[in-house]
Amino acid sequence: MRSTRLAGIGARLITGVMTAALALSVAAPAVSAQDEGGDLVVGVTSDADTLFPWKATQFQAFTMLGLIYDNLVELDQNLDIVPGLAESWEISDDGMTVTFDLREGVTFHDGTPMTSADVKASLDAILLEETGAVARAAISSISSVDTPDDTTVVLNLSTPDAGLLAGLVGPNVGIVPAGATEEELSNAPNGTGPFAFGERAPNESLTMVANENYWREGEPKLASVEFRVIPDETSIVDGLRAGAVQLAELSDPIVALTAEGDGINIEKTPQLAYHVLMINHTREPLGDVNVRLAMQCAIDRQEVVDTAALGEGTVIGPITSPAYLSDPSARPCPERDVERAKELLAEAGYEDGITIGGMYATGEYAIAPNIAQNLQSQLAEAGINLELEPLEISAYVDRWLAADFDTVVALNGGRPDPDTMYGRYFPSTGNLNQVATYSSETMDELFARGKASSDPEERKQIYADISRELEDNAVWIWLLSSNKYSALTDDVQGFVPMPSTSLQYLRTTTVE
Repeated sequence: MRSTRLAGIGARLITGVMTAALALSVAAPAVSAQDEGGDLVVGVTSDADTLFPWKATQFQAFTMLGLIYDNLVELDQNLDIVPGLAESWEISDDGMTVTFDLREGVTFHDGTPMTSADVKASLDAILLEETGAVARAAISSISSVDTPDDTTVVLNLSTPDAGLLAGLVGPNVGIVPAGATEEELSNAPNGTGPFAFGERAPNESLTMVANENYWREGEPKLASVEFRVIPDETSIVDGLRAGAVQLAELSDPIVALTAEGDGINIEKTPQLAYHVLMINHTREPLGDVNVRLAMQCAIDRQEVVDTAALGEGTVIGPITSPAYLSDPSARPCPERDVERAKELLAEAGYEDGITIGGMYATGEYAIAPNIAQNLQSQLAEAGINLELEPLEISAYVDRWLAADFDTVVALNGGRPDPDTMYGRYFPSTGNLNQVATYSSETMDELFARGKASSDPEERKQIYADISRELEDNAVWIWLLSSNKYSALTDDVQGFVPMPSTSLQYLRTTTVE
């Protein structure tokens, strides 16, 4: 057996009095106000659309639930895999088993001990298709889970899986108590994380309280964290200046770059998440590759960056994982070519142009309308009429999951490992393949090889081949990765921004 302890994977403003009657609340676990930490208010533009961790796809829900639920392993600020609920692990020489040694003395927020039985129950449930867990594909190599004792978990694999550890990160694979139901956890989340669910006023606020029995000694330092819904980022900044809010993650570069000063500090972090025009291949005429290539050739991605994101972003290809970064020039029409776009439409039999729908979310991230409108303008020059449909985030997520769209301007989460980034979308067995609407025998074979290989150089070539197929077929139209702007008041200390959506370092944050 080879010991693997650390495995690297890359380097409106709301004013007035809140309603006294809360729509959802649970009895909080035993907590004590942390001596040094204080209470933190985080401004967010939308409420979580679900509190059930395994089905969270909305960014706000994912971020909030990441503070409530822990994982066997986690990512540090350098995107390296480090111990979590498992203090160590070993991978067998043949790569077919992974044995985790769990920390002792870890408890759920309701006070019950966490044991290997809870880990097994969680992983087994996530792997069941009927659960509808969004991370099922990321851990699909697990054929069975053994629990020799309360602190040992053995994952038996159907094939070696180089991306498995990365697939075990995040609230979508958060560990929950054995026997807990989706209904129970949707109303009263119960994890082992640094913060416990306190109370909620839907579409107004969600408050978490410090877990005084958290297994990391001295953490969390804050007594509570309140996520306060403030529908636009300009009003969030007003709240920061007024002292009603102490921290916010902003996406609008205009708002962020003009907010700094007067007691507000801005930290800019490039993101793994990527902006993309997703295309539904089951909708005509989008099933025709020439139509999709015409759309790709009609778009100047740098113009999208410059116009929609004020230059605050980078043109990208499909894969944003740092060690597997796609070359954005390795695509048909790396530069905009409107005449070629018209030729491709004519070859597809649409010389008079086409009309397609394009939905986007409002209130989730600020530049979505800008991107959508810029794409609409550019595509129109090639005879492609993009009819835009803005949707509130809950309706957007429902439509997205049902693949009820022609195209969608989306912000999707990137991952440090490309298998966990796309293994749920593009293999025919991916549990979100019905959203991606594309697969092929070649893609299935490449993803299988990418999982099985432990050779970094071989994996780089495999995912370069995946990127090439996605681009050559204009499966989607990848646009840009943008920046996240962490806005903090002067009295906030110890917060570490992450390239992912995680706010995990709120556990080390204090408010003076």
